[in-house]
Amino acid sequence: MLNRKFIFAVLIGLVIFYGCSGPADTSKFSAEEYYNYVYQLYNDEDYELAVSEFQNFLLQYSGSAFNDDAQFYLGMTYYKRTQFLLAAYEFSKLIRNIPASPFVPEAQYMLADSYYKLSPPYQLDQAYTKKAIEEFQAFIDFFPANPKVEETEKKIQELNEKLAEKEYMSAVIYEKMEYERAAIKTYGAVADTYHDTKFAPLSLYKKVQIEVKKGMKNEALADINLFLSRYPNDNFVAELKELETNLLSIK
Repeated sequence: MLNRKFIFAVLIGLVIFYGCSGPADTSKFSAEEYYNYVYQLYNDEDYELAVSEFQNFLLQYSGSAFNDDAQFYLGMTYYKRTQFLLAAYEFSKLIRNIPASPFVPEAQYMLADSYYKLSPPYQLDQAYTKKAIEEFQAFIDFFPANPKVEETEKKIQELNEKLAEKEYMSAVIYEKMEYERAAIKTYGAVADTYHDTKFAPLSLYKKVQIEVKKGMKNEALADINLFLSRYPNDNFVAELKELETNLLSIK
């Protein structure tokens, strides 16, 4: 009978050997076998190897039936690695080059979501935020019956709140610096552009306050009327109604 310690040592050696044997030899794989191998790497979260193998697959089997699968999961692999710009690029390639693929709806959503992940705090440049909104809106426009539309609409609302906050805070700074015309213009832009965000009624209210301060009676009355029609249940309604009465009493 073999010594148990010897058997255990052999088993350990085999584990080490196969565990360190590296990537599989794919040179004799069919397109389907190669794709299944790389897809398993993705499922096993071996994303570093999966990226290079998906890229190799797309070069070697560009005309295969698995081309769109590999293109989509290459994007997903980058996404899982939080390389969102690269993910967005790969998703956009699928949408542009294989428009009939059944992966296109999901690729469009993931393209938008990649930019969503890149959207920074409101204080910073919001180019990615705007790009995410654009791509999410394209998803809704092209796939209105998709189950992810409701989730997409919520993300658009979240991103619009961020854009509104950035503009609102710019107006606040103008007001503090006594650049009142710039503040009026910026508050007005927030109210008009982001009218369905929490910053819209606040901006319109603060615009009215500056207009009253500057003696712009007609402009203030017009904005009060606009506020009351848009936000009849807002906390500022009672105050603005009283202000309207006072302004109308002025000859």
